[in-house]
Amino acid sequence: MMPLSVKLNPAISEAAEVLEKAVRSRRFVVAVGDCRVDYEGRASSTLDWGDRVTMIKQDGSVLVHRPVGYEPVNWQPPRCLVKVSIEDPGALVITASRNQPRETISIEFREITLLATGNLHDPGEFALHVTEEQMKRAILTAPELVEEGLKPLEAEKSLGEAGFTDIYAEDNRGNLVVVEIKRNAATKDAVLQLQRYLETLRTTVGRPIRGIVAAPQLRKGAQPLLESLRLEFVMVPPEKCFMVLKSRRDMKLSYFLT
Repeated sequence: MMPLSVKLNPAISEAAEVLEKAVRSRRFVVAVGDCRVDYEGRASSTLDWGDRVTMIKQDGSVLVHRPVGYEPVNWQPPRCLVKVSIEDPGALVITASRNQPRETISIEFREITLLATGNLHDPGEFALHVTEEQMKRAILTAPELVEEGLKPLEAEKSLGEAGFTDIYAEDNRGNLVVVEIKRNAATKDAVLQLQRYLETLRTTVGRPIRGIVAAPQLRKGAQPLLESLRLEFVMVPPEKCFMVLKSRRDMKLSYFLT
């Protein structure tokens, strides 16, 4: 990573020179100062003078943040055209525009208290992490993650010495269904565990019953065992479970249990 160049209370002319070089070189920019913002595009808006943080990212996106709140009050997406100019004495203007759709934000500074520029290096891969318990909650709230028409009947149904099922359900044909959930790739042990649950249930219920392993993927060797025992596998990515929980966080799970 290139060290950040930081200037405190630069003159407007100096700030304009630094910003022009940074934008031309596609560097990351943070500018803190007293500014006003105008937007023209699908609508129009004006934000009067105030102390704010403006970020210009290396992909061409531009964001204006107020001192409170996590969302930008104004922004432009990546690959917009960014220009820097001095239009009036003592006023620096950053303009960010794009054509599809046609829209422009104009950020006018009359004072900059901090200006930082540099190249940031971020090769890290982003991964959403959820636990098996969270995956179970997601499937209870959105059973279609496993199968359309699936109706959860009970979570963690006790099977005595065999243990507890993750989800005990019914399909749209009236078959009972046991769902075994794994956060990581399901192994032979997960398949055998599901088989034990089914063997126990078959001694007490007089209805057809299915067994489903719900996991991101199967480990090598688990698929042949699954097929030989006539069990099923459904790929359930943790990312989808995360999105379900995020979108339905205000709904109680008991609502989905019949």
